[in-house]
Amino acid sequence: MEQVTIKPFKLIGLSIRTSNSNGQAAQEIGALWNTFLGTQIPQQIPNKLSEEVYSLYTDYDGDHTQPYTVVLGCPVENLDNIPEGLVGRTFEGGNYVRLSAKGALADGIVVNKWMEIWEAEKQGKLNRAYTADFEVFGAKAQNPSDAEVDFLIAIHT
Repeated sequence: MEQVTIKPFKLIGLSIRTSNSNGQAAQEIGALWNTFLGTQIPQQIPNKLSEEVYSLYTDYDGDHTQPYTVVLGCPVENLDNIPEGLVGRTFEGGNYVRLSAKGALADGIVVNKWMEIWEAEKQGKLNRAYTADFEVFGAKAQNPSDAEVDFLIAIHT
């Protein structure tokens, strides 16, 4: 696990409130991705800093077993122009651990990495802050059968 400091950033994208209970998040986040890509949301986002897509988890009611907010979007310069139907959010950054998952997206590499993260937390190997955690789908994630996705997990130091 590599410790990194993340600078504050802004995102514009779609947002939902969900929970990991009874597979709810898996269904709802999958549907959010389908809407995000199917309606070409990335092309509608103004002032993008990159083509990377962030899947960000925030507004936790507690730990990963409780409700939280997902924002699926792109990093932007500012929140001056938020298209109708989208949300803009500012995140403070802070101390993070960077992890990555490699393989076929269809094989569940993202969900499997989250299970590893939850297990590491349970074993006391990861002191999560539950402020804002995110995955970065960048250039290395473009091939769905051989993707590499970065995970940034907020930690207490």
